[in-house]
Amino acid sequence: MSAARGTPTRSAAWLACALWLVAAGCGAGEPQVLRFGIANAPENLDPRTATDAASTRVNRLLYARLVDFDEQFRPVPALARWEQITPLRYRFHLRDGRRPFHDGTPLTAQDVVATYRDVLDPAGGSPHRGSLHMVAAVDALDADTVEFTLSAPDALFPGRLVVGILPRRALTAGRALSREPVGSGPFRFVSWPGPERLRIQRLDDGAMVEFQRVSRPDVRLLKLLRGELDALQGDLPPELLGWLQRQREVQVIEREGTTFAYLGFNMRDPVTGDPRVRRAVAHALDRDAIIRHLWAGGARPASGVLTPDHWAGHPALAAPAHDLDAARRLLAEAGYGPGRPARLVYKTSTNPVRVRIASVIQHQLSRAGIEVDLRTYDWGTFYGDIKSGNFQLYSLAWVGIKMPDIFRYAFHSASMPPQGANRGRWADDEVDALIAAAEAAPDLAAQARLYRRVQERVMEALPYVPLWYESQVFAARPGVRGYRLTPDGSYDGLVQARWDEPARQRAP
Repeated sequence: MSAARGTPTRSAAWLACALWLVAAGCGAGEPQVLRFGIANAPENLDPRTATDAASTRVNRLLYARLVDFDEQFRPVPALARWEQITPLRYRFHLRDGRRPFHDGTPLTAQDVVATYRDVLDPAGGSPHRGSLHMVAAVDALDADTVEFTLSAPDALFPGRLVVGILPRRALTAGRALSREPVGSGPFRFVSWPGPERLRIQRLDDGAMVEFQRVSRPDVRLLKLLRGELDALQGDLPPELLGWLQRQREVQVIEREGTTFAYLGFNMRDPVTGDPRVRRAVAHALDRDAIIRHLWAGGARPASGVLTPDHWAGHPALAAPAHDLDAARRLLAEAGYGPGRPARLVYKTSTNPVRVRIASVIQHQLSRAGIEVDLRTYDWGTFYGDIKSGNFQLYSLAWVGIKMPDIFRYAFHSASMPPQGANRGRWADDEVDALIAAAEAAPDLAAQARLYRRVQERVMEALPYVPLWYESQVFAARPGVRGYRLTPDGSYDGLVQARWDEPARQRAP
């Protein structure tokens, strides 16, 4: 029996409810809002140019990408499956039933082409361009098929295609996507009234997540216990974490992580450009003491950007040992001593955990005769200085590294900002040649051997001093269920997690 004209059918009513659910939540009252505490706010929600950890984590929720990774860091299909037609041609087939962009427009091969052509355009200044230098052309064969043509074979190529796909219409219109993102991920952008709050909405049930920046970890923790926050992740000092684990009002999840912390040097500075000074700094550090006393075991020593269990990692590589006598000898060779100490300006963010670690490093270096002027800045100012090369010494962490293309991005001479993240302005002919050879190698075993030599050369020259791999921690109020913590500290657990009214209950 047909419905009368003007009367919606049951299926139409369900469709209307579903559409309303996506926009605002279907059911009585407002959709549930999970208040998620973070230490640093995102800087940029445009995946073509975003590089900071908070932006990268949020962008994974807002945008779909062609390829993702499994837990063994191997590339797997996400938005598209692929086939290798020839050593220089890869064809990607967009999956059926893919989600449209959040503005309602369908996602097609033309959007993929527009996104990658924009990233590859030197005028765009994308820092991701360097990792895609082998792409000679990208073309749409039809609405569902994209073909990449390479200038040279690259066995790792599919794993490079992790940039979030943007709508072609928004790109050509010049929309400010860094502040008003339009993606096709599991969450849509809702509002960003200021650096303290960013709200996104999950499409499958209308639930909201409100990221709240609370830079001080003690305040962030107290807000969680009082019910002003429902969850938080990372950036907790060990003593606060230990205390939090004893509180009955919260659940705490921990797992070993891949976040790589390091000290970075300006290789063009007259002091830190001297390899003897850099090696003296490395020997003056007592990383084990910092891990033992400040991290309380919540980290493990690092010797390279990739963890030892990564297929291209280097388990046999060791960082310089703590040796104050060796540090003093190197400084003397460089012309420094009691009457003429080496003086370094060390920059870090105002994050209390980072300031505390930096203060301990300052003290450790002083024991070798290195005077350190420790300077702290808000995140935006600090990160801007690092990207512009306005530093001598700084500490940061690489988050979510899965591909060995990090070596081109961070160490190749062609990857100096804005073309990449060689922020120390290091130029090394051997490293450049090794990276090129690894990218042209025929199989993973050959690539691994070459990338291990890159890591050895990095350890010899020390543009970075490796510190540790930080563990990941998630804490939440009652009512938050099913959050899966990842080794790289992503916020992907929000896709499957559920939360309800008990999360609103305040601690007694």
